[in-house]
Amino acid sequence: MKILIVGGAGYIGSHVTLELLEKGHDPLVFDNLSTGHAWAVPEERLVRGDLADKRLLADTLAQGRFDAVMHFASFIQVGESVSDPLKYYENNVANTINLLGAMEKNGVKRFVFSSTAAVYGTPDVVPITEVARLAPENPYGRSKLMVEKILADCEQAWGLTSVRLRYFNAAGAHPLGRIGEAHEPESHLIPLILQVALGNREAIAINGSDYETHDGTCVRDYIHVCDLASAHLLALESMVADGRSRVYNLGNGQGYSIREVIDTCRTVTGHAIPEQLAPRRPGDPAKLVASAERIRDDLGWIPRYSHLETIVETAWQWHRKQNAGQETPQR
Repeated sequence: MKILIVGGAGYIGSHVTLELLEKGHDPLVFDNLSTGHAWAVPEERLVRGDLADKRLLADTLAQGRFDAVMHFASFIQVGESVSDPLKYYENNVANTINLLGAMEKNGVKRFVFSSTAAVYGTPDVVPITEVARLAPENPYGRSKLMVEKILADCEQAWGLTSVRLRYFNAAGAHPLGRIGEAHEPESHLIPLILQVALGNREAIAINGSDYETHDGTCVRDYIHVCDLASAHLLALESMVADGRSRVYNLGNGQGYSIREVIDTCRTVTGHAIPEQLAPRRPGDPAKLVASAERIRDDLGWIPRYSHLETIVETAWQWHRKQNAGQETPQR
């Protein structure tokens, strides 16, 4: 299949691109490189463009005869979404409308959407299932939920089929070290901890130690980025097979506390990794853990890298290589 991957040069998008290539598909990446990296995808498969550029977007879709579109081109920083909500609604919602409009004009009716567990807000019950109450607590989460509702409207209006994948905490790197996580600035827990082990940060901050959890720190569900990638391919194949829209959680179904993640990083790296207590972050729920039984049952998805130590090991290999100044291999 020929697939347009918007935001495909970013962390998750580049791993999905590699997964598609390895399975014999024909992906084309459309990315403005504001947070993605040209080195993360093959040069001949990259179109540098912005979803706000309606003409380039329309031209790209018109020449492609695409079977589907995958969307990873969203801003993801919760704190920034609170301080600058219009930035998030413009990019995450308005630009997605541009994309959907171009798809409609060109007859592309399959869409895989990178959504988020933030659509649930603070859950009533953990693990969280797909039928849980949708109550996002910040503009980031609300922007994602808005798009989910737009997709349902487009299905009714012009037959768009979509799979909405609600991620929990993506982590890790390609096990062969080909690509990995390279955000600037970094905000994800595991890379921040590994920066301490590499000597690039003095200590890791623990934001709140008085939550109602077994050790007082927040509990989160971590899923390896390559397992996310395999789920995207299964989602695409399911749409082709039966033409039905779906929504799935993507997580391991097991939660780890902040302290447990830090201890795992200490084991993997052999570094002491000093920690500092810091105030709670507003809106941080005590526990966010996925029930991913639906996608396991429906599509037979089985995470290959479900152990936290394995996730951390792949991330450590990647970040250690980058810290040593080694060039990222071109593909």
